Amino acid sequence: MKVLFHEFFYAVYTADPASAPGRMESVVNALPEHVEIVEPEPATPEQILLAHTESHVNDVHRQGLYDIAALAAGGAVQAARIGLNEPAFGAIRPPGHHASADSAWGFCFFNNMAIALLALKAEKQIETALVLDIDLHYGDGTDNILQRENWVRTFNIAKNTRDQYLYEVARILSEHRVDLIGISAGFDNHMNDWGGLMATDDYHAIGKMAVDAAKGNNGGCFAILEGGYNHNVLGRNAAALINGLSG
Repeated sequence: MKVLFHEFFYAVYTADPASAPGRMESVVNALPEHVEIVEPEPATPEQILLAHTESHVNDVHRQGLYDIAALAAGGAVQAARIGLNEPAFGAIRPPGHHASADSAWGFCFFNNMAIALLALKAEKQIETALVLDIDLHYGDGTDNILQRENWVRTFNIAKNTRDQYLYEVARILSEHRVDLIGISAGFDNHMNDWGGLMATDDYHAIGKMAVDAAKGNNGGCFAILEGGYNHNVLGRNAAALINGLSG
């Protein structure tokens, strides 16, 4: 299984938890032995403008964050493209699901998921898609950008128990046949992170359900990193999802 990662993601680019020292090290150091690291290329300006306005892109430039944000978006595009043929994971940052077309908050700058899906749609590689957002926080930016598109559905999972959560994931995946499933993989709902709910094994189960659904649809599946702030468990949680996706 391929994991998109670039050493530039180790850099501390802002003073927020998504850029904290050690975050990406915790993910990379826990990667399963069977994965293959693929170095991403930055998303093109044309791909970024599929999801964002020129004024927003200019604002990211002014903050001095365009290069790292474009590289993360490019990793998402490549993970999605690889995911058409085999599951892939984007170990990327900055995260993206709070970035709307003309604004962003929550440690996000460009919406990696929206850019990836819109790019593949523009390339005519997919007709339909589904976004499964398992981050603790509502992916408002992804919804805001993609709600105008009738070919993609977005789902933000919010339940009070682990069993309810996994049941809802299974229900959504069983009810929608799409060409590509994209997982906004936030791990901050883990029992030892901000949300305090999920177990590490639950991320393995979600990955397995997603790849099984993709196979049943004769489609593809990929995931990209969003939240997750306890470095002591973040790597194990990401590895569990990757192993689940790997079958």
